[in-house]
Order: sequence, then C-alpha cells, then structure tokens
Amino acid sequence: MKTIKNLLALVGLVSLSVLLIYAVQDAPSDDNLEKKIINDYNVYALNIPTELDFAGEALPLENPDILERMDRELLVNTYWQSNGLLMFKRANKYFPIIEPILERHGIPEDFKYLAVIESGLQNVTSPAGARGFWQIMKTTGRENGLEINTNVDERYNLELATEVACKYLLKAKKRFGSWTLAAASYNAGMAGVSRRLKDQGVETYYDLLLGEETGRYIFRIVALKEILNNPDHYGFNFRYKDLYSTVPTFKVEVDTAVTNFVQFAGRFGINYKILKLHNPWLREKHLNNKSGKKYLIEIPKEGFYSIP
Repeated sequence: MKTIKNLLALVGLVSLSVLLIYAVQDAPSDDNLEKKIINDYNVYALNIPTELDFAGEALPLENPDILERMDRELLVNTYWQSNGLLMFKRANKYFPIIEPILERHGIPEDFKYLAVIESGLQNVTSPAGARGFWQIMKTTGRENGLEINTNVDERYNLELATEVACKYLLKAKKRFGSWTLAAASYNAGMAGVSRRLKDQGVETYYDLLLGEETGRYIFRIVALKEILNNPDHYGFNFRYKDLYSTVPTFKVEVDTAVTNFVQFAGRFGINYKILKLHNPWLREKHLNNKSGKKYLIEIPKEGFYSIP
C-alpha cells in the first residue's frame, strides 16, 4: 500500500511539473502577446497615451502619481464593458443636443464628458438630491432660473440644464483661470476648491491632495474622453446601427394650465408614457401654470412610435 501511495505521489508531482512548464510557456510575453486570438476574453495592461489633455490643458503624465491615477481610470472604464457600451450608445443620442449649447457659450467640447461621469447620460437623482444629466442641486438650479417644484422640475430638461451648467462653468473658469479647476469645482464647489488651493499652497488640480471623488474626477472625465474617441483601441466593437439615435421632435408652446396630460398626449397620437419620455421635467399628470409661463413641450414626429 505504501509503494502504491509513493507511486501516486510521484505521478502527481510529474503532472504538476508538466502543468507548471506549460503555464510558463503559455504566459504572455513581448513576443507572443500580440498573437493572442482577438475574440478570446483576455485582460491586458493598457498602453497609456504619452499625451492626454482636458480642454486643451495637458495632464502632467511624467509625474508617476498622475500616471498611475490615469491608468486606474482607463482600466476601470475599459473593463467595465457593459457600462462602456451603454456610454457609446447614449452619447450618439445625447451629444448632438449638448454640443451646440456648449459651443454657443464658448465652453470646450470636452465638458460633454463631464455629463457622462456625472449621470451616465441619464436623468438620475443623487443621494444628496442633485438631479438630471448635469446633477444640479435645487439651490443652484433656482439661482440660475430653473423652475423646480413638485409640478415642474427643469433640472430634467436637458437643454435648460446644460445652459445652467454652462453658466456655472464660465463663472468657475473666470475665478480659477483654468478649465481643469473649473471642472473640479463642479464636483467640489468653487469655495471648496479655493479653500484647498489656499490651504495647500498650490495652483493646479494635479498638485492638490483631494478626497476620493474629486481626486478621481478629472481622470475619469479624461478616461471617458479617450475611450469614447478610440473604441477600437480599447476593444469596443459595434456598428453604427447598434447606437441609440435621437427621435425627431417638434415643440408645442403651452402658456396655460393643462388639466390632463393623458388626454393632451392623445391629441398628438402618442400616449402619456411617450410624452413623459420626451418631457421628463413634467413631474405630474397636469400642469398648474398659474403664472401663464410659456413652456415648450416636445412631441415626437409622426411615425416614430407604434401606438395601437
């Protein structure tokens, strides 16, 4: 029995040795890494571009701390594949709405990626109560002319919310003289960024010691910018027809109360759900409008929804 046990142990040792030799031989090297079959699922270290910028302001990638933080965000967003594909799909639908508003205000186009990391290009609500694509707080929205109440919340109106974000960013740029610091202040507040710059005796975002969220903020924006502009390089495969597209609409001006949006929608050949999809800022099934304010309600053009 002892002889059999010894023989089995010897066979096991030889088998393990063979497996280890095979594993070593099959491990990626500089020579065979590129020969891996593309359609196999493999996780690769990423080559970080030698030059990256946000709104024309270069990242100091020669700084090892900056390089590692950039590497982290590129890895996280590259290998969160389902989320990445959704960003490509939604960007095709919503960037054409955001881009002209940024351009009209003289805001660099890179700020559209700020909306991506703030909300994933969705009308979401944060634990702190910020809402919409641009995650605008109630006080900030009201200070910038948005109507916010239980009946109407214009933070959910993408065009109006983008206008408010632009106003904020222009003020921040004037205060800090840097688009990077302006973007960081969108997360931490202008007062918060000013205080940290003063306390730490530095002048740039990349020299600041910050909390987790604000410390990752610019790197996340730049990572999404890099990935969304170079899908093939980061392993994202799709056809144009896979992306979401904007449904053409026309706008109906309303300057009176609307007692029933279900009936209102029916007059345009759509149902209440579709009306709400295009006008998420309408928070109830009616519109009070005691002041006689002019609202623009978006209605999809005929033929884009199949309504029984």
